[in-house]
Amino acid sequence: MESALEEIEFLALSSNRVEVLRLLAEGRRTRTDLANETGASQATLGRILGDFEDRSWIRRDGGEYVATATGRLVAEGFTDLQEILETEGKLRDIVDYLPTHAMDFDLRRLADATITVPSGTRPNAPLARLLEFLREGDEVRTFSHTFNEQTLRVVRERVTAGEQRFRGVFGRSAIDALADDSALRGQLEALLAAEDAEIRVREEGVPIAIMIVDEVVYLLLRDENGILRASVDTDDDAVRSWAEDSLDHYWRTATPLESETLSD
Repeated sequence: MESALEEIEFLALSSNRVEVLRLLAEGRRTRTDLANETGASQATLGRILGDFEDRSWIRRDGGEYVATATGRLVAEGFTDLQEILETEGKLRDIVDYLPTHAMDFDLRRLADATITVPSGTRPNAPLARLLEFLREGDEVRTFSHTFNEQTLRVVRERVTAGEQRFRGVFGRSAIDALADDSALRGQLEALLAAEDAEIRVREEGVPIAIMIVDEVVYLLLRDENGILRASVDTDDDAVRSWAEDSLDHYWRTATPLESETLSD
């Protein structure tokens, strides 16, 4: 009997093997069906089906083939491994910046996420993508250690125009940074005065930067020096549930921000 690693290698060395097993795990197929769906020749299919029958991964039923219980198990496990490795490859260059200590969800939930990184021609690409969402979103919820000038301006313009609802929790340092600049303090005061805006401040700080714009969760990823390295956005239900639960936690442990508390 071959080892588990040898069996993995056996499947991985042929995309046709992987696809045939996946199709047969889904349901019955004839050799003609398999040829049409994979593009493999009849000779290739003959070898694959024979190898699979030797391993008891499939069985023949009349003119059709179907996966056995163990064949379905192998197909499911290999598909999971493929998805894990595809997700790992996608996250590899940004994993050092992900707030994994606070991310209470399976990283595979980021498989379909959009990752935006700075480039030579678009150094502000991550922030630019967030601003696109903010200019269109009806509801914005956030918990963050920062509230930069561009984000504040877009939110203030839309909220004061009655086009957006805003609810945010910020660390004290983020609020103090805005209050120290008279122009930014004025924008923050205008936002605070709007009917559809609620802002709280958390003295203990907020360790990550998350925005929920309608149904999309947006993560801004910075390095230890505060430099923006990437952004990740997704509409995955599990990620959104985590973000909403985290927002509720930070909201409960923060206090309302009042205009009169902003220093000159």
